[in-house]
Amino acid sequence: METVSCSTLNQMPFLSVPRTSTPPSVFSKGSALPCHSKRSFVPNQGGRRLFVTRASVAVEQQLQRTKTAVIRIGTRGSPLALAQAHETRDKLIASHPELAEEGAIQIVIIKTTGDKILSQPLADIGGKGLFTKEIDEALLNADIDIAVHSMKDVPTYLPEKTILPCNLPREDVRDAFISLSATSLADLPAGATIGTASLRRKSQILHRYPSLKVLENFRGNVQTRLKKLNEGVVQATLLALAGLKRLSMTENVTSILSIDDMLPAVAQGAIGIACRSDDDKMANYLASLNHEETRLAVACERAFLETLDGSCRTPIAGYASRDEDGNCFFRGLVASPDGTRVLETSRKGPYAFEDMVSMGKDAGKELLAKAGPGFFDS
Repeated sequence: METVSCSTLNQMPFLSVPRTSTPPSVFSKGSALPCHSKRSFVPNQGGRRLFVTRASVAVEQQLQRTKTAVIRIGTRGSPLALAQAHETRDKLIASHPELAEEGAIQIVIIKTTGDKILSQPLADIGGKGLFTKEIDEALLNADIDIAVHSMKDVPTYLPEKTILPCNLPREDVRDAFISLSATSLADLPAGATIGTASLRRKSQILHRYPSLKVLENFRGNVQTRLKKLNEGVVQATLLALAGLKRLSMTENVTSILSIDDMLPAVAQGAIGIACRSDDDKMANYLASLNHEETRLAVACERAFLETLDGSCRTPIAGYASRDEDGNCFFRGLVASPDGTRVLETSRKGPYAFEDMVSMGKDAGKELLAKAGPGFFDS
């Protein structure tokens, strides 16, 4: 019987071994054992003993590491949330081939408060953290290893003992106009109703088109909102273009609003991935996926939001981007809920973390002073 050498075994790709199989065994009668191998003695019917030579220790250890290298991704269960979780999974596999083995990455669906209560406006059921609280709890309880969030849903503070070291490359930040009867907001007749659950969108719509009506509690996932539109509940709606792109549903878009017409929500189009602060292994995985340009833009926008103490009751918009000179250009906006007053500002500076956070905070302080007390109560 042929004996396989240690060097040959060490060249065998461990991923070719099925998860359920035992390490390959090599039998050699009376021969010397290859280096770094394990052996046992098995008596045969003739009373002689056979050396049982198994795969090298190095191969076995590599196999064992792969079996235990499981990452549990926590996510909401909406089609868009799942698309973002799968994007995260695919990027992890592309950067870390050892995670390509079946079962190495699991996606865990977690239902959040925002998913459970659809009959009320977001502001009426708690505001901050409605789509992240339960996922964060699962992370802290070690029921999942990483949490994938839409960054616009993440409160400006993070739960203690968690970090968010990774933002994936940002998608298109603009809003899409969708209607069966009009080509744009300007094309809608007076009295037409637009469905949106966003006060940011509502205030900007009413500021420019005061003759239109807005159905505020227009909630649900993308598919649900499009169904309501088809049923004639509203004449038009606005959705984040990023979500439609990730769902491969851009055929539903009637037109795209420019940044000038509709400033996006803070961190719109960005995906954030969190882990526990004491989990160095997961932090290293996530660091390898981080898109630094997106992370810095999101940090600038969230500094602006934090300074304004923004919530679901506050119409706030903010967008930081890199201009043609490589600098950061930030635009911020606050509005009264009825759209009668809109305050805007902008900043320009180096595309660097400290500078961009300072710009966001400074812009927030300016608009807070201009707005004055009671501004958001109108």
